[in-house]
Amino acid sequence: MSSLSPVDSKHSFVDSPTFPDIDADVLDRRPPIDYSSITAFQVSVWLRFRSLWTRRFVLSLLAGQVVSLCITCTNVTTTELVQRNWSLPTTQTWFLYFSLFVVYTPYTIYQYGFKGWGKMILRDGWKYIILAACDVEGNFLVVKAYNYTTLLSCMLLDAWAIPVCLLFCWVYMRTRYHWTQLLGVLVCIGGLGLLVASDRLTDKDYPALNMAKGDVFMIVGATLYGFTNATEEFFVRRSPLYEVVGQLGMWGTIINGIQAAGLEHRDMTRATWSGMNIGILVAYTASMFILYTVAPLLYRMASSAYYNISLLTSDFYGLLFGLFLFHYKPFWLYFPAFAVVVLGLIIYFWHAKPEEQGKLDPRAPAYVQRRGGEDRVAGDV
Repeated sequence: MSSLSPVDSKHSFVDSPTFPDIDADVLDRRPPIDYSSITAFQVSVWLRFRSLWTRRFVLSLLAGQVVSLCITCTNVTTTELVQRNWSLPTTQTWFLYFSLFVVYTPYTIYQYGFKGWGKMILRDGWKYIILAACDVEGNFLVVKAYNYTTLLSCMLLDAWAIPVCLLFCWVYMRTRYHWTQLLGVLVCIGGLGLLVASDRLTDKDYPALNMAKGDVFMIVGATLYGFTNATEEFFVRRSPLYEVVGQLGMWGTIINGIQAAGLEHRDMTRATWSGMNIGILVAYTASMFILYTVAPLLYRMASSAYYNISLLTSDFYGLLFGLFLFHYKPFWLYFPAFAVVVLGLIIYFWHAKPEEQGKLDPRAPAYVQRRGGEDRVAGDV
């Protein structure tokens, strides 16, 4: 959802009530860059680079690639479903929200008790309804955009979610971005540009049915994506993950179900419900379930902005899938494009490591029930 790194040692989240436990001295532990000579500069840059490779930084890199790979899996499975006469985008995502609901909501009730769970809904339910509604409509509009505009247009406009996410994180948390973070974002977008150029040179684009309509769908969908990512990060930095994801799943199931019944009730009977299609649908749901589970963890370890720029590597993984499933021929620009995006992900943390971006575990909320005279720890996950 957003970058939570400080601008410098004097302007950071250390003074923010959101993360009161961060040690201000940690900001001074990064090896400084020495400009006194070329040799000193090279040595100091290498020391700074080595200091980045903490356990949390490596986990952030890996988690970012996991969600990117999940996005690729969902694209591949959706393409297969469409080719097999099963094109129900709203119904398709309903199974995702339902799976999140049946897994995380019972665990939330176990942790809070029915009374605590009810208090949480009465207190914060309206916030989760807005989050779920925007997430459902964002998924719907992006899928519709691919039906109207070109692939390259979708790839470029989808990146609009990144500045939107940065903006809303600033609105929520008054995030102050260091110039190296913005540079990292720009480098990642440059990697996206190389991917777009690759698709253009290899003629992977397809004609647009209504480019203006599709572009509007994509811009609105990307805006909703950026908003929901930033909002979810804001929530998971203050509440347990299972509460946020469970509420997203519960309200998403209701909203998505109503929309699917209204828009696709006729197509449901015409679609081919074969065993193969059901298996592909299960694979899609599993990929999205993993994505929606790992994403909030990545929001805490790094930020939602980092999550968004990590997704820019998904086209590279799409190439790998295409090599085996669709017999694509790799174009050389894909490999430097992937390297450029990874370089941007590293630059993003050049000034501030993930450890300096706040708590991983928020405090237990006040409505958690007491068991045996002690509070249940609801903020450990």
